[in-house]
Amino acid sequence: MAVISDPIADYLTRLRNAQMAKHRTVEIPASNLKKRITEILYEQGYILRYKFEETSNKQGAIHIAIKYDRETKEPVIKSMKRVSRPGLRHYVGSTALPRVINGLGTAVVSTSKGVLTDKEARKEKVGGEVLFYIY
Repeated sequence: MAVISDPIADYLTRLRNAQMAKHRTVEIPASNLKKRITEILYEQGYILRYKFEETSNKQGAIHIAIKYDRETKEPVIKSMKRVSRPGLRHYVGSTALPRVINGLGTAVVSTSKGVLTDKEARKEKVGGEVLFYIY
């Protein structure tokens, strides 16, 4: 088992690869941060459903059902872009929070009040580390 230096990039890559291969579900190793990100993606309507599962190695796993458009069979998630990474962190203040495609997309931000969307962070008036953009 390889040590993953950037678990969020791994999370996004697994989701992106599953979509490109037209899989219905994807399994991702769990962590509290990844669980919160999954909840945000569900709340924002990017994924169909999810399930947290305990495994024998105590880490657990997250099972995500990928959401596709009914007519076109295209994935709902058009793009996921990692912003802050281990080599170059990207922090913003509450007034400088990014707007993804004029508010149509979502920026996921790690703040002192937990992991929030850009809209929630603006409402709470907190800044933090911009993890990734999704739309």
